[in-house]
Amino acid sequence: MTSQTTEQYTVLARRFRPQSFDDVIGQEHVGQAIRNAIRSNRVAHAYLFTGARGVGKTSTARIFAKALNCPNTQDGVPCNECDLCESVGEGRDVDVLEIDGASNRGIDDIRQLRANVNVRSMRSPYKVYIIDEVHMLTKEAFNALLKTLEEPPPNVKFIFCTTEPNKVPDTILSRCQRFDFGTIAQESISARLKQIAEAEGRDVDDEAIELIARRAAGSMRDSQSLFDQLLAFGGEHITAQDVHQLLGTASDDRLIEIVDSLIDREQAAALHLIDDALLHGVQLGSFSDQLLAYFRDLLITAAGATTVALSGVSEPSRPKLQEQAEKWGMQTISAAMQILAETKSRMMRVNYGRALVELAIVRISLLEDLSQIANLAQAVASGQVVAAPATSSQTAPPRERQAPPEVKKNDLIIPEAANDSQSGSEPPSLPVQTFDFQESNLPEFWSQLLTTIPDTISSHLRNATRRAISGPNLLEIEFPKSYLFSKSYCERVEPLTKLVEVASEMAGKPIDCSFKIDESSTVKKPQPTNPVAPTIERRSPSSVDKDEFVQNAVAIFGGQVVDVRPVYRKIQPTDIEDENSEG
Repeated sequence: MTSQTTEQYTVLARRFRPQSFDDVIGQEHVGQAIRNAIRSNRVAHAYLFTGARGVGKTSTARIFAKALNCPNTQDGVPCNECDLCESVGEGRDVDVLEIDGASNRGIDDIRQLRANVNVRSMRSPYKVYIIDEVHMLTKEAFNALLKTLEEPPPNVKFIFCTTEPNKVPDTILSRCQRFDFGTIAQESISARLKQIAEAEGRDVDDEAIELIARRAAGSMRDSQSLFDQLLAFGGEHITAQDVHQLLGTASDDRLIEIVDSLIDREQAAALHLIDDALLHGVQLGSFSDQLLAYFRDLLITAAGATTVALSGVSEPSRPKLQEQAEKWGMQTISAAMQILAETKSRMMRVNYGRALVELAIVRISLLEDLSQIANLAQAVASGQVVAAPATSSQTAPPRERQAPPEVKKNDLIIPEAANDSQSGSEPPSLPVQTFDFQESNLPEFWSQLLTTIPDTISSHLRNATRRAISGPNLLEIEFPKSYLFSKSYCERVEPLTKLVEVASEMAGKPIDCSFKIDESSTVKKPQPTNPVAPTIERRSPSSVDKDEFVQNAVAIFGGQVVDVRPVYRKIQPTDIEDENSEG
């Protein structure tokens, strides 16, 4: 991009920059609110304009400043004819100061702003500070601005613009009236580009304008920059093919053909189409963006959102999208979109992007009809018997589910467990044996309880040393002091709930359980498995400085003494006899 081309972009953007609230396309709600505030003399001291890039935040701030200071303002609308409106619109008015938050983000810049705030305006009723990209200010700068923002002079207004309001401190947000600028619809961008083409006297096809509007992704400034580049690139008559050559994108027909080959699982055809597209000037990054947008269009089409605007192809291609979405299915489209999205994120970190895209294309072409798999899993989970898919050599008739045979057990007739291979099916549990909840039956009751409850609870209950029936409906369980952890575990909500549930079912009536510690028990002190190593007596290295043998060894081997320990040896019986004889 040359400096001359950049200057052309700037000239076009300035020439068609909005000069009144009605010119700011897609933000009518903001203009209406500001006009009402001016008419009713309820203008706040600080405003925060948020939204994506190129949607009219700074332009609206300038128009707001003109409406406040223009001597000919009527119904909240500036005249755009006086010298003051002209100077504000061009960004050279002395009382309307535009500050770039990215370049003037330090505390010293804000201190200078605070010092100038108290200086009266030169010729206008209000001094207006427009701080663009205000989220770039440092924490110290925000703190320095806070007091001035809270109690500014009566003739000072602040307008903050940002694309990332989440980075603005809450203390600043709470002192501003916030307006959110939405992205601009493709239709509105196309209409504005047509006006610019007529004003420039250029013949541009509607399809070419639609392509530029889709590529702008809701940003009016981006669309004007691309359109200015297109006017410089094309001839007297500009077509959609000119746009594709300029942006390095593929045509709608090429995208449709590639997706058809993916649906038909024709890997070779898809790879040949991509190779041909790259040879004809399609850029790999732009192509992957287009393909991802195409999958998004398939997704919303499969979901039935027919009124949502398309972003990958033009509106006349919607019937073809509907046909492809019905063939592929929602599940498969979602999987393909995820594969390509992962590929896009990986392409940003490597230099072999084409191989990654081709790998993604092959993986997408290998996707089965995931909607049928989802239906099969749902059928299996609900207990239905589904016939196996027929092969080319034979076709098996569908199996009908038959009632399972009945088996006698414990004088009760229960159905035999269904096929264990069925997902989610469990064999029916046998009825729990019931007991009279009495002290005489407590041993049998306790034994059955331990075998019925889950093993995780049973393993702790087996550490209990005493059980007793206290009252008509209370089972008292006692643990020794050494098993305090088992008592604490059984008192937890989930184990206690399960224990009470099983005990109540066995007793045939509601049963409560309580736990206590046997205070008469003793806690065994753990014994060490290995004997404690004896303490080794150590002496200072200097204690052998006068030892003749040690000093000779040091002199011979050239070392130094670092540790001195006594040497112990095992006493033999002959040593004791020798000592006795000497005694």
